[in-house]
Amino acid sequence: MTFQGEYNNTIDAKGRASIPARFREILSAAFGGEGLKVTRRNGALLAYPLSEWKKIEDNVAEMPAGPRREDIYRVLIGPAQECPFDKQGRVQIPQALRTYAGLDKERDVVIVGLVNKIEIWSQSRHAMEMLQSEERLKAEPQSLAELGF
Repeated sequence: MTFQGEYNNTIDAKGRASIPARFREILSAAFGGEGLKVTRRNGALLAYPLSEWKKIEDNVAEMPAGPRREDIYRVLIGPAQECPFDKQGRVQIPQALRTYAGLDKERDVVIVGLVNKIEIWSQSRHAMEMLQSEERLKAEPQSLAELGF
């Protein structure tokens, strides 16, 4: 089972975001209903099932020691926080992560499934990222054709 789909939602004043029911079903069926580990990347938040996050931590730990590994720890691993679900299927997103993603100023969010992870975007940042992504893909039509698109 994979996370797919794009959902518009809101984040409340306390920083709680409702995760789409379909994604919660996948988390329950494939991952035992575990919570999410949320980190930041490229102006958005990335939410991973805990078991998927463990794989990432293991992969980073196996990297050769050096500045690149330290940067990954500092920028991606360090800020990550576990966000359990409440009874209404919401996760409490910590203030530092909300600020990073612009969710402290904008309550409209877009939640996107990306196979093994979930992206959480402010609506305005998501719109800009989609335009940029589409432009990058237009520049390489052959690579899309090779994938069957």
